[in-house]
Amino acid sequence: MKILVVEDEKNLRETIVSFLEEEGFFCDHAENIRFGSQKLDLYHYDCLLVDIGLPDGNGLTLIKELKKLHTDTGIIIISAKNSLDDKISGLDLGADDYITKPFHLTELSSRIKALLRRRKFEGKKEVTFDNIQIIPENRQVQIDGEQLPLTKKEFDLLIYFVANPLRVLTKEAIAEHLWGDFADSADSLDFVYSHIKNLRRKLVEKTGKDYFRNVYGTGYKFTGEPL
Repeated sequence: MKILVVEDEKNLRETIVSFLEEEGFFCDHAENIRFGSQKLDLYHYDCLLVDIGLPDGNGLTLIKELKKLHTDTGIIIISAKNSLDDKISGLDLGADDYITKPFHLTELSSRIKALLRRRKFEGKKEVTFDNIQIIPENRQVQIDGEQLPLTKKEFDLLIYFVANPLRVLTKEAIAEHLWGDFADSADSLDFVYSHIKNLRRKLVEKTGKDYFRNVYGTGYKFTGEPL
């Protein structure tokens, strides 16, 4: 799952990003509204974590902008203790939750996971697709009750496809989801094919089914339909 952290306090921003990446999230970050807006224009995020008090304005501006671009992105406000009005304004604009400084990183992680469950999987802690069972919070995958070992990228790839069943996902969208703005510097998108090939092989070995469909010239679709 991909998160954009917009926070002007450098130490806090780096601490949040480091902790969330250890938790298995992919994080982009920005220090102000201008850079945050640029990233929102370029990329699609599962969650926006935004400070209200930014050096070049109010973080509510980013919430308004995001709601015009991607209504399915979850939003958590970072606020100071005395900013009740901003919290209310943010929730009225469509933010999902807020957390007040100072906060524990474990609480932040729990709020993000709960938000993503609500947004992506209707609040379910376990997601099932055909005979594939996924527990996102523990990053575990089981096939008929047996563990399926996956790399971090393979797990992120599987979750992305399961969250978008039967939709054609372009190579560009897949690359952006897995690597964020780092994907722009890649010479080619062959690494997308490589990760899909590995995940495909593991699923076929365990289930006897090929869930991936190549859509010529476009990308891939994930389906439980037989060939």
